Amino acid sequence: MTLSPEGYLDVVTETIGRVAAAARDGVRRAADLVTDALRAGGVVQAFGTGHSEALAMEIAGRAGGLVPTNRIALRDLVLRGGEPVDILGPTLERDPTVARRLYELTPIDPRDVFVIASNSGVNGTIVEFASLVKEHGHGLIAITSQQHSARVASRHPSGRKLSDLADVVLDNGAPYGDATLPLPSGGAVGAVSSITAALLAQQVVVEVVRRLVAAGETAPVYLSANIPDSDEHNNTLEARYAGRIRRGG
Repeated sequence: MTLSPEGYLDVVTETIGRVAAAARDGVRRAADLVTDALRAGGVVQAFGTGHSEALAMEIAGRAGGLVPTNRIALRDLVLRGGEPVDILGPTLERDPTVARRLYELTPIDPRDVFVIASNSGVNGTIVEFASLVKEHGHGLIAITSQQHSARVASRHPSGRKLSDLADVVLDNGAPYGDATLPLPSGGAVGAVSSITAALLAQQVVVEVVRRLVAAGETAPVYLSANIPDSDEHNNTLEARYAGRIRRGG
């Protein structure tokens, strides 16, 4: 593995191929959960902390993505829950006690399905939130690094990890520590989890839409906000889920 942009590209290309091959069955099973939820009138609730929040952004509210989607973030505790801004520190994701409040602040319906991303899969908020999701009977898809998660201890009092709770686990293929190119002085550079998590999320979305189209159904998919007439299209679809999906924040 060469410490260069080309070396990083080689690693990313190899990892993408390996992740996609390993996840074929998991993507189909994840699409089962999402398709069933959408047909029942549910939405996809997406949650991640730290850089895994990028996964939630990949699922909820983007061009070419599903409209019935909602992004959950730790800052909802401030924006919607009235907590002080200084609660939002780098270690908040380790605190399991905030998960219930975050769950209560989210517009959740019994028909909803959840996608939770965490590279390590061990932080307290993530594990506790996943526990609440399953306690309330929702389907749960996890996107995590199985390699990293296997090498670290859970930060949740139960000792459980995200992968222990999910109905479907999609392995993002990231190595321990996420970064891929070793440095001479120790450590590494060139993380891959955001790239492969986005790949998995998009594969699930594409498979869900493929199934809807094959069944003669109209898939509720966003147009880019930066093309003509997209606002009318998107606003009409969003109106079907008024009060259940949030945009912005």
